[in-house]
Parts: sequence; structure tokens; C-alpha cells
Amino acid sequence: MQIREQLEQIMDQAIASAMEDGTLALETAPQAGLERPRDEANGDWASTMAMRCAKQARMNPRQVAQIIVDHLPQNDIVGSVEIAGPGFINVRLTNAALQSVVSDVRAAGFDYGRGTAPEGAAKINLEYVSANPTGPMHVGHGRWAALGDSLGRVLRHAGYDVYEEFYVNDHGVQMDVFGNSIAVRYQQLLGRDVPMPEKCYGGGYVADIAQELIDRDGDKWLDADEDERRIAFREYGYQAMLTRVKKTLKGFGNNFDKFFSERSLYVPGEDGKTAVDRALEAFEAKGHIFQKDGATWFRSTDFGDDKDRVLIKENGEMTYFMSDCAYHYDKITRGYDKLINIWGADHHGYVKRCEAMVEAWGHAGALEVLLGQLVNLFRDGEAVRMSKRTGEMVTFEELIEEVGVDATRFLMLSRSSDQQIDFDIEAAKKQDSSNPVYYVQYAHARICSILRKAALECGNVASEEEALAMGIDELAALQIPADVDLSLLNEDAELALMRKMDDFTAFVALAARDRAPFRCTHFAQELAGLFHQFYGSCHCMCEDKALQAARLALVDATRTVLALTLSLLGVSAPVKM
Repeated sequence: MQIREQLEQIMDQAIASAMEDGTLALETAPQAGLERPRDEANGDWASTMAMRCAKQARMNPRQVAQIIVDHLPQNDIVGSVEIAGPGFINVRLTNAALQSVVSDVRAAGFDYGRGTAPEGAAKINLEYVSANPTGPMHVGHGRWAALGDSLGRVLRHAGYDVYEEFYVNDHGVQMDVFGNSIAVRYQQLLGRDVPMPEKCYGGGYVADIAQELIDRDGDKWLDADEDERRIAFREYGYQAMLTRVKKTLKGFGNNFDKFFSERSLYVPGEDGKTAVDRALEAFEAKGHIFQKDGATWFRSTDFGDDKDRVLIKENGEMTYFMSDCAYHYDKITRGYDKLINIWGADHHGYVKRCEAMVEAWGHAGALEVLLGQLVNLFRDGEAVRMSKRTGEMVTFEELIEEVGVDATRFLMLSRSSDQQIDFDIEAAKKQDSSNPVYYVQYAHARICSILRKAALECGNVASEEEALAMGIDELAALQIPADVDLSLLNEDAELALMRKMDDFTAFVALAARDRAPFRCTHFAQELAGLFHQFYGSCHCMCEDKALQAARLALVDATRTVLALTLSLLGVSAPVKM
């Protein structure tokens, strides 16, 4: 059990005991309300429970705090207690309590900090990126790819069941525009003087797709029926771009459970009904549909939207919103408790109508939309607008190619999604402490180096090559006996590392609750910083072999938590740099 949980139980027992003997006259006992003091000089944990129940007890908060302290049961984790200010109960832990974290981490491995989701909110559909299959992904899509994947990892570690989905917008006018753009480029490449239409996709990738068609089919399509050609080119281009998107995302470490086709919403099922039909029927059953000016409307103003929304136009054409309604109704019928969508900030005006549609079906609060701000690209402080290679926008693929997956992910996740990111390409490539991902990864590699060095000095391996060939867990086990004496870890730098690792379980739970995977970058940097401080003040290789074993156990536990935190970001933990 985490130290915080143990301490909460001790505080609960103290107040229950005081209520039982009549010292405190309370109808309900307050929760321990533990938090980390801003100033470490005030202890390891502080409780506000005395101040929160003072009015109910009709006593001064400091008097209440003293009663609680006097009723603390015998235990092995509270070293000392101090009442401070208006009634804070400041607790300093025993060194033994902190030392137990090392053995807990090493026993649990990558299951350390794994939690249990709250009831009724465990099954989550997480939809993100969802780029149109009409062009390469831009850098903003890369931010959503990092954010969605990391959020899924954090949620799973916190105990949630997460299903990750990419919504493919492959239905509608933009697909025909895409097909026509390819057809025009195809004709131009074969010598025809055909102007690009006003509505078109003009990127160089369109000409590349047209050239692929020429390489495959020659001039076969030059004099074909225009509609037949546009449809054929649309489908070829669609598959080409979707394949490219999937390849890019897989290389970035994303593993979607489903690529959901918008077109599928219009395909009848075994009952002869489409997903659109079923969503409309669900609206009608609740009385939220009306007809006006020949169109079909959703009465979204009943749920706080600023105006009602058209679902089917007068000409019978489905609106984009109708597709979204059908898609979200499909998610609900698949049994998800929570629908989390990650959208760009330019979709902020779309949120309320989507919340309204979900509420209309009787699932108020089930939809949660995270809006992400833009990514501004820089190179040595100068704004980057265009790719040097293509003369067009810098694509997500190009950024990964130049910077690498780890640095791209870490820096894309370095700030909250509601804040813009200034991404400096050259800074991201630096291999020094100014680059946060390098700083964290170097801490992990240094720990692995310490374990290899210990194995060599103790004669457990014959060479550096042999040490590198071994799994790092196996290497650590050779140096650290099962009965390692952790009571020898009493230096401030050692205790600080253990204190930070003890925070991990609560940290993951809060990051999941707040949908804030960016905090993993901060936690990783703080833990790496504490390790670097420890490394500078405490020698792991020393004459006292018992102390050496204890310190090796501490660095091995640090390695586990550091690698685990990086894994929640989708960033690798190198064993050598």
C-alpha cells in the first residue's frame, strides 16, 4: 500500500478514536486531506482536516489538531508531527517508511502505481487525430497523435479500459474535390492545358499521386468519362493517403484499435438501417426532431446550444453534423461510459452542439472534448513556415524524420493541451542538458551504466559487451541481494528520490483524472533531476558493500519509475547514450 494511503488510514483512525471517546463531537469525520507542503522544511505531508472540522466541533482549529495528534495510533511510518499555522498537521515520515518504497517499486516493476478506475467510468472511447485523408498530416496532427496516445497510456495505467479510434472523414464533398484535383494534375502531367479549379487540393503530393497513376495506367484515363475518372482517382488517392497516415502514425508509436470510416455510417446493417437512421430514430423517440423549411432539425437549444442545428438539408443532403451524430450514437451503442475527443482549438464552436446531442439521448456528461492549441515551429528562434525540401508546409512526417520520435513526442507533450507550443527544431536535436528529453533519457542511461560498471567490478560479467547483451533487470539482480539492507539509505539525496517515487501512484491517478499526460514530462524531469543530484553527492561504488548494494537498489528502483514514466509518454528509455 502506498505511504499516503497508509497515512490517511492512520489519520482516519485518530479522528475516529477521538469521536468515540467524546473528545471530538462530530457528526461526520472529515477526510485526511493530505497534501505536500510547499516548503519541505514543514515535513513530508500536511493535513487540513482540523481546520475543516473545527466549526462542526465548535473548537479552535489548533485545539482540534492537537486532539487528532494525541489520538494517533502506534505506527511505523510517522516519525514526527507538528501543528503549524492556523491548524495544519505537518507529518514527517520515518526513514524506514521511505525506504520501503524501493522494495515496493522493485517488486512491482512496470505495475508500480497501477490503479483502479472509479465505478461507472471505466470504459472509454478515445478518438483523436482524425485527419482528412486528402493530404499529409501537419504538425498540429502530430501534437494530437502524441497527446491521444499518451493519454490512453496514462488512463490504462490508472485502471481504465481504453479503446483508441481514428475517425476517417471519407464521406462528402471534400473527397470529390480531392479526386478532381488528382484528375486535373493527371491531365496536366500528360500535356493537357487544364486549369486547376478554384476548389482544389494544390499540394505537390497531389501531382505525386497523379504520377503514380500514370506509372500504373499510362494515359488510360485521359479520355475516360469525367465522373468515372474522378471516382477512380478519388478512391486511389484516398487509399494512398490513408496508407501514408497509418504508416506515419505507426512509426510514431500510435496503435489505434480502429480506423472508423465515415462512409460506414451510411451502409445498411442486417436490419436494413444505417447508423444515420438509428441516430435519427433515437432523436425522434425523445422528441428532439422537427421539420422546418423542408429540412430536418435537431432542437439543440433545449440543451443549451445557441441555435438549433440542421441534420438533413432541404435537398436531402446530410450535414456534416448528421454524420457526427450518427458516429457518436454508434459509440454509445457500443457500450462506452465516456467518449473523449481531442480536437483542434478551431473546433471550439462545435463542442456545445455535440454535447447537446449526447445529452438528448440521455447520456449527459458522457462526451468530453479536449481542445488543443497550435504548434508554432521555429529553427534557432526563427519561425518556420515552409519546408525547404518541398516549398510547402512542414509535414508531421518531415518533423519526425529530422527530430526523431522521442524528442517530438516529449516536446509535443511538454505543455498542457490548452497552451500553444513553440517547437524549436534545432533545440529538439541538441544532446545536452538544455534538451529535456535528452536530460531524462541520459539519467536512465547513466543508471544502466552504473549497473554495468558494478557487474564488471564485482566480476559478475567478463566484459562491457557481455553486460550490454544482458537484460537490465537480470543485470540488476546480479548486484542486489534479496535481503538488501535499505535502512542504510538515510542521506537527504537518497530520501528525496524515495519521496518522489512514492508520489507516482497519486500522480498517475491525478493525470488520468485531469486528462493531463503533459505532467509526465514534468515528473520525469523532476525525478531525473533528483537522480543527478544523488549521483553527484552519493557514491554508488564504495568500500562498504552493504551500502553499495542498498544504493544500487535505489538507483534500480529509480530506473524503473523513470522508464515507466517515459513509457506513459511513448518515449524510449535507452540503456546507453
